[in-house]
Amino acid sequence: MTPSHVRSRFTPSPLHPIRCLWFLFLGGALFLLLVTGLPRIGKAEDAPKPFSQVVEHKLKNGMLVLVLREPRAPLVTHQVWYRVGSRNEELGKTGISHLTEHLMFKATGKYKAKEFSRLVQKSGGSDNAFTSKDYTAYFQNGPKTELKRWMEMEADRMRGLKVAEKEFQTEKKVVLEERRLRTEDDPVSFLAEDTMATAYKAHPYQWPIVGWYHDLETLTRKDFLKYYSTYYQPNNATLVVAGDVEPKKVLAWAEATYGAIPAGAKPPKVTAKEPRQYGERRVVAHREAQLPFLIMGYHVPNWESPDSYALELLVRILSSGASSRIYHNIVYKKRLALSAGADYDLDTANASLFVFHGQPLPGKTVAQLERALEAQIKKLQMDLVDAKELAKAKNQVTASFYMSMDSLFYRGMVLGKLATVANWTLVRDFVPKIQQVTAEDIRRVARKYLVPDNRTLGVLSPIKGDRPKVTRHQPAGHVR
Repeated sequence: MTPSHVRSRFTPSPLHPIRCLWFLFLGGALFLLLVTGLPRIGKAEDAPKPFSQVVEHKLKNGMLVLVLREPRAPLVTHQVWYRVGSRNEELGKTGISHLTEHLMFKATGKYKAKEFSRLVQKSGGSDNAFTSKDYTAYFQNGPKTELKRWMEMEADRMRGLKVAEKEFQTEKKVVLEERRLRTEDDPVSFLAEDTMATAYKAHPYQWPIVGWYHDLETLTRKDFLKYYSTYYQPNNATLVVAGDVEPKKVLAWAEATYGAIPAGAKPPKVTAKEPRQYGERRVVAHREAQLPFLIMGYHVPNWESPDSYALELLVRILSSGASSRIYHNIVYKKRLALSAGADYDLDTANASLFVFHGQPLPGKTVAQLERALEAQIKKLQMDLVDAKELAKAKNQVTASFYMSMDSLFYRGMVLGKLATVANWTLVRDFVPKIQQVTAEDIRRVARKYLVPDNRTLGVLSPIKGDRPKVTRHQPAGHVR
């Protein structure tokens, strides 16, 4: 099977690997219960420093190289991150980033189609790729003895991809089918997609990573070749190697493989900026489904704002584990929902959304769930979080962060993503800044961002039979 993107709407952010969108909906509360009681790190100097040994180097062609030596086992993760995702696309050609990811597993001048993955797997390794709104990444995990060959192979397909018309059309059908299965035939995914399209009116975060169906249908091989030529350049990429390696040797191999590729023209920047929202927006999706679903999204800043760390703790207070406010009060105590929670990613290239979500129990309504979630927001805006609850949230963030560092792949992922959307050194400040957040910071961000005028609300309204229908209700005077 052709490797596809491993990302979905449930993909966790590298800075909080344990929690992801609608995590409780997927039954992930158990692990959070395990980490809740872990001791808090008292002093900054006592904290582990999993990124203290990172070696940074830039090749002459502009490619950034990050090497992290971790000699505990004879293993390595090799990752290449391109600064291109769905936010770099244009209307009429959405989904081309993800389609390009698929096509990267086709033939080059040196390797036949699918041979890349077969060679990795034959040596005992694994490989895949994933596309997001902000980046596209490719990786191989396995024995350190294969690193040099993987670097040669990955460098080869950076500029040497050969895709015939027939292969292009075949892979386009694969992506269209993927869209049908994951979105068109999944009412909750359909609602999430439509809510995002309503929340953003000026920024490309409004369109789905997989692309709109008609756009995918009309994409041509010429479109792909232009896109590939524009963004798949060494000066638009970051190489991450983590594992049992000697940094000097890795840098020498990087110079010999990736360094031999000439720099390309600088890709165009994304200059779009979402304007302030001045009134609640609502979208109702009428789809065949067993139960309704509710999504409430609020515009919030990303890592560029100090408020992001308070928002990260706020989502923990609301939605991490069975003792969190939403689960305890709405799911367990009031029995209004089968599932409910919140999600927020601070490590995005541009400002994102703070999302509440839930599925009412049979016999309960979306309106009841909406009121219950609003009550939790109002409580946060009125009352300070007590010291124990805040300490618990900080423990959860700190514990899940450091426990994830046992994974070589995940440590590489943190470096690659942050180097792509911001600067990898931000990871060193993450836990210290989390520990600095106060109860007043939590209340302030709740008052500032979680307000009706800043909200987009999406509702899945079940119908009998599959008759896709979407209606939007905009505030007076607003034209989308």
